[in-house]
Amino acid sequence: MTSFLTHRARVHDARLPLHRRHSALRTCLTCFAPYGLRATYHHLTLSAAIPRRLEADPDALVRAVEELHEARVLWLARAQEYAAQRRAEKRAGRRAVPNPRPWWLRNWWEDPNRTWYDAPSHHPSLRLPEYVRRQNAMLDGADLPGCSACGDEGPPVSNATGHGWVELCRGCARVLAPCPCGQRHRVVPETPVNWNGIWRRAHMSDEGTPNPHRPAVQGRPADDDRSLEHDLRTPADAAVDGW
Repeated sequence: MTSFLTHRARVHDARLPLHRRHSALRTCLTCFAPYGLRATYHHLTLSAAIPRRLEADPDALVRAVEELHEARVLWLARAQEYAAQRRAEKRAGRRAVPNPRPWWLRNWWEDPNRTWYDAPSHHPSLRLPEYVRRQNAMLDGADLPGCSACGDEGPPVSNATGHGWVELCRGCARVLAPCPCGQRHRVVPETPVNWNGIWRRAHMSDEGTPNPHRPAVQGRPADDDRSLEHDLRTPADAAVDGW
């Protein structure tokens, strides 16, 4: 079984070639990735300023894995509390899983955060520990303002499904109101996502800043009035446009 801590140590090991340290970071993401593997990696490239040329800033890999580690520690503590709670409930004869499930046990296909899987450049701009703290607080009953994922309080963005509309958070593209048909619709990026491009950090410059020719979207700030409609579409939109 892959050990997060083992590969975290490899990311820190300056004696290893950079490509191996980078691969170790990816292995850490297979163990824990709050936004999904691709979206979490995309987030870390921005928050840790991982350059396209790793040689320009090897410490960026350490910054990235430490942000991930900090969030994982918070998640592990809450997951252990939840496991103890469930054992007590089962001993008391309450075996049904509470609804909604904890955020880390949700089915990605049915989850409102599914957009982050289909369009990994759209995700909360929160640092990962902040996101985990927010999710844990809501699991404990906190009533937090704004989008449950990122806290954005701006008006939602509507996307057509061909027979209805889905409403997305302007800040992170989380589905706030599903289509009236009751089915989940994929929301795909205007430009098809190329995982190799994300992995090779084509959206970053050699110095670790966002590439102006291939801008990284991430979550939009609340005062940004540009619409997600230009970045995301449902397959129905694509079919209408002949995409």
